Amino acid sequence: MMERRRMDAALLVLLLGHLATALEVPLDLPQPPTITHQSPKDYIIDPRENIIIHCEAKGKPHPSFSWTRNGTHFDIDQDPNVTMKPHSGTLVVDISRAKAEHYESVYQCTARNKHGTAVSNNIVVQQSRSPLWSKEKIKPIVVQEGVSLVLPCRPPAGLPPPIIFWMDNYFQRLPQSSRVSQSLNGDLYFSNVLKEDSRNDYICYARFPYTQTIQQKQPITVKVLSMDAINDTMAAFYNDTDLFSEEPADERKPIFLIPSGPSSSKTVLRGQVLEMECIAEGLPTPEISWTKVSGDLPAKRTSFLHYQRTLRIVNVSESDAGDYRCTGRNRLGSVHHTIHIVVNAAPYWISGAPRNLVLAPGENGVLTCRASGTPKPSVTWAMNGIPIENSPKDLSRTVDKDTIIFTVVQTGSSAVYQCNVSNDYGYLLSNAFVNVLSEPPRVLTPANKVYQVIKNHRALMDCASFGSPIPNITWFKDSRSSTLDGDPYILHDNGTLEIHVAQAHNSGKYTCVARNSLGIYENHIYLEVKEPTRILKQPEYKVVQRGRSVVFECKVKHDPSLIPTMTWLKDDGELPDDERLIVDADSLTISSVTENDSGEYTCIMNTTLDHDSASAQLTVVERPDPPTDLELTDQKKRSVQLTWTPGDEHNSPIQKFLIQYEDIMHHRGHWHNLTEVPGTKTTAHLKLSPYVHYTFRVLAHNGVDFSRPSVPSRVFKTDAAAPDENPTGVQGFGTEHDNLVISWKPLSGFQSNGPGLHYKVSWRPVGGEWTTVTVANNSKFTVSGTPTFVPYEIKVLAANDLGDGPEPAIAHGYSGEDLPIAAPENVQVMVMNSTLAEVHWDPVPSKLIRGHLKGFKVHYWREHSLHKHNSHHMEQILVFSGNHSHGMLPGLHPFSLYSFNVRVYNGKGDGPPSHTQQFETPEGVPGPPTSLTVTNPSPDSLTLEWSPPHVRNGRITGYSLKYQPVNNSNELGPVEELALPANETSVTLSNLKYNTRYKFYLNAKTVRGAGPTIPQEAHTIIDEALISQPDVDLGTGNTQTSHPIARSPPRHPPHKALPVSPFGNVTSSVQEGGALISWEYWGPEKNVYVEYIVENSEDEEEWQKELVNGSQNIMLKGLKGGLAYRVRLVAKGHHDQSLHQSKELLVTVPAVASRQVDIATQGWFIGLMCAIALLILILLIICFIQRNKGGKYPVKEKEDAHTDPEFQPMKDDDCTFGEYSDNEDHKPLKGSRTPSNGTVKRDDSDDSLVDYGEGGDGQFNEDGSFIGQYSGKSVSRDTAEGHESSEAPSPINAMNSLNSFV
Repeated sequence: MMERRRMDAALLVLLLGHLATALEVPLDLPQPPTITHQSPKDYIIDPRENIIIHCEAKGKPHPSFSWTRNGTHFDIDQDPNVTMKPHSGTLVVDISRAKAEHYESVYQCTARNKHGTAVSNNIVVQQSRSPLWSKEKIKPIVVQEGVSLVLPCRPPAGLPPPIIFWMDNYFQRLPQSSRVSQSLNGDLYFSNVLKEDSRNDYICYARFPYTQTIQQKQPITVKVLSMDAINDTMAAFYNDTDLFSEEPADERKPIFLIPSGPSSSKTVLRGQVLEMECIAEGLPTPEISWTKVSGDLPAKRTSFLHYQRTLRIVNVSESDAGDYRCTGRNRLGSVHHTIHIVVNAAPYWISGAPRNLVLAPGENGVLTCRASGTPKPSVTWAMNGIPIENSPKDLSRTVDKDTIIFTVVQTGSSAVYQCNVSNDYGYLLSNAFVNVLSEPPRVLTPANKVYQVIKNHRALMDCASFGSPIPNITWFKDSRSSTLDGDPYILHDNGTLEIHVAQAHNSGKYTCVARNSLGIYENHIYLEVKEPTRILKQPEYKVVQRGRSVVFECKVKHDPSLIPTMTWLKDDGELPDDERLIVDADSLTISSVTENDSGEYTCIMNTTLDHDSASAQLTVVERPDPPTDLELTDQKKRSVQLTWTPGDEHNSPIQKFLIQYEDIMHHRGHWHNLTEVPGTKTTAHLKLSPYVHYTFRVLAHNGVDFSRPSVPSRVFKTDAAAPDENPTGVQGFGTEHDNLVISWKPLSGFQSNGPGLHYKVSWRPVGGEWTTVTVANNSKFTVSGTPTFVPYEIKVLAANDLGDGPEPAIAHGYSGEDLPIAAPENVQVMVMNSTLAEVHWDPVPSKLIRGHLKGFKVHYWREHSLHKHNSHHMEQILVFSGNHSHGMLPGLHPFSLYSFNVRVYNGKGDGPPSHTQQFETPEGVPGPPTSLTVTNPSPDSLTLEWSPPHVRNGRITGYSLKYQPVNNSNELGPVEELALPANETSVTLSNLKYNTRYKFYLNAKTVRGAGPTIPQEAHTIIDEALISQPDVDLGTGNTQTSHPIARSPPRHPPHKALPVSPFGNVTSSVQEGGALISWEYWGPEKNVYVEYIVENSEDEEEWQKELVNGSQNIMLKGLKGGLAYRVRLVAKGHHDQSLHQSKELLVTVPAVASRQVDIATQGWFIGLMCAIALLILILLIICFIQRNKGGKYPVKEKEDAHTDPEFQPMKDDDCTFGEYSDNEDHKPLKGSRTPSNGTVKRDDSDDSLVDYGEGGDGQFNEDGSFIGQYSGKSVSRDTAEGHESSEAPSPINAMNSLNSFV
């Protein structure tokens, strides 16, 4: 019968499970208390701070709080040190007047209102403890090298347990390794000790985390000795030390120091961390490995610590129970230990803690408290803090083990139920209320909330609601034509609407409607679907040498309405705070990279909705470290084996090793390459030479560079022996016509193989007898008295004190050469064209050459041009190396007479020349005309003048002139061509288009054809008559009805009428900043200037000018107020000659009222002028006195002695004229002006710089001032040059003026 009732209850639970759902009750509605925050069950406090025990709860009405201490009521009002925070159950204990340990107890908080009572966990309050280390005297420990050793720590017990670490006196952590490591209990284990383990500062430290204090154990001294050293120092340590291991420490197989025995067991709780350790001693140091006997180790939760000695498994589960085996192994054997692990479990929830129930009157519900544990836990229920069996009976409530079933609840049945699940390892306590309410629906999700989601992602739109009975939720979109309950929409039980794959068309307005029997409620929300964030260009894998820079790019595309944030990580952590790392909008730059920069770099682009990331590896490479531990083994007479240990390769594998040697006896300080071996080898068998004191070193090479050299090996000496080889480079040659010099490349000390190195030199004429001499300390021998240029056989044998080398090879040579005694015969020339001729000759007999034939030389020179008989005689030489019988003479001048001869030459020099012959070159194509200028521009004609070609290359037969118009867009018109006779140097072209630019091309002709052209451009001017007649159409071009007519200009210089100006509409306006000049210009010239001068200026050379290329206006600044200026526009040609100018414009600048006081009336100015005048007077008096003392100035003496500077002597020391004359004021010095046409007529003055010194190469400063010597050549003043009186004063005039004044 009982089993039947239980089955019915279970079916009822399944039937009613969907009727009630845990809801969050709004705080404005009545509800029982709910604890929202409480202190942990095991609460460790800092004894130096006030104790705060948390207990926070919510409810309607707000709950009141009370506490129990150690199971009895805790009357807070009776303890002056304890207060409760307002509107809270949190206790604050003031420990300033009481000790913290007085409040170490078990506390429980109760929160109650009229609807029920909730209770907290039992909170066990304990203060943190960090006791001091007990005083002890630790004796020094002396051990034999190779034995095992354990240094105990044994820290004082604390709460919580301390963290243990070993350091030295300098607070540096002691190095640990697979040989030396710390155990879980803090002891320091040595699998075997080495001599370098000796030290007097092994210190164990304990850090207590809550109080942040560190306790220190007394330092431990360890002295490691060899067996001999132990015997020597036994007496010194016998009285006050412990001596370990009297027997010699031999190699031995591993033995476990901990744990002991073949097996052990350990219990761990589910969810905790399991740590197992095995530490073995042995020599060599054992290696530790772990396996699970009954399965595999959980890879994701397993790690190995302390150099494989500790196995760590986190978040332990029941599946981790079983046997684990650790193995210690070295080359002498192995040892095993098995650890049996038992996993128990404190209670834990299976499907979560019980949830609050909100029921309407007449509804049904279930509270479930389902948990598990090992051993299986028990479940008890309480209502409002009272065991349920002691609570008032309620017919609507049925308790069935871990479940309470409510049926047809009524108003007033609200209460808080406590579920307590416990076993030997702990307990779980949970509060869950049943709240009976009648409430119309309400939607808790904020109205008009906007949801944003990434395209192709899941969209979840909340419709959190509350009501009792539970409301029914329906969704609509936009027009509300139908409910959203099918694909692609999913409606969850809590009212949330899901779109599994959101698309752009899913964006819009959504409405959720909540209904129950008491009412209806609507809420609107909005969905926006955004484009995803994508990395378009990912960072790439980089291999960079240390010290260089690297750039990682990360280009991203994202939705424009979202704000992106770029973040860079290194190895999944933040970037180092280093100014070398520069983050830009789409890149990361690392300058001067180091090995610490190696790692994985990740760029993450975050928006408020999504992110994308990409990673790349940076490998920093560097040249390898030098090899170490060089050893020489397998030593033989001529070989040895070298071994070494490679250094760190710095992320770039070693490709090869270079072995070098130093010969200390013969070449100390010089290293030579011996051999190379692959980077995978660390041994090389070296072949050696006799009589060498070898020292070896090794360099490693990787993808970056060679390493630094290793430390040299020890010296290895080889025994002496006879030479193995003879000298190379043996040759015989003569330096004189009667000797033979035998030379060779001597053997090095390394090649000598022994002491007393010398050479046996032998020679003979071909077919003759050998002659031998012995030569030492030299590499050549001279044989005198030989016939000229005779072949010899030569050999050189190396020998030393231990014997001769191998038989040498025979070399061949010749005695000395002499100059050839014959010239080439039958010399002929063939003219190929105007610039090329071919010369032929017969070979010279070899016996007459008297040496090695080197080749032939053709000497040729141009006598004169056939056009002008001006002599040139600049000899040229063409060399034809080898045995030739002809050669080409290129680059000849056409229409010229040439002379030439041919010579043979050998190693000694040139032979005699052949008979000199002559030949003429035919005419060629002429060069371009020397000049082409355009004069007399008019509206319809232009005159062209030219000079004949400088290089005629024949007789000029005529000229060809081509020309064509050019429009404003630089398009060329039709070409007209004229043939002109040879005696013409000018032509006038008529019937041209007005105001048109023309291009001209002129070239000269000979019988061989036309030469290159000389181009020129010119512009016809506008006809003033056409400008004055408005009825004429200037743009049609129809006024030109006939072709241009060429006519020769008159023989006398043509009269040059002033052309019509291409400037128009020249205006001015005076503004605050200056005078603005504007104009129009249609001329072809590019160099346009604005020139201006003060009105009524007497010096016409004082025009100021401003370059205005490409502009139509200019602001003239710096004009003085109150003055009038003449302004004009000037267009200049290539040689700065004025071609066009506008009419002058008069610009008046108004005067500006001066705010300054007249300086001439100021006292300080008058005083300054008086002082200057006095100073000048004193200087003049001094000059006068000096003149009276010395008679006359040197200049005046020269003037009195020589009125003609031709009689002035030159100084012998510097080749300059003695003094300069005062008649130099006509010379164009700095600041002077030349005539307007840019030339100085020879007739005007014979005074030229060319007449003196080295010619006309006068030197000028950067500013144009002359820095050469002033000459003393005088000229008479030309009255026709009177305009030069306006020249700037020269330094000579200034000196003459001073002389006159004195």
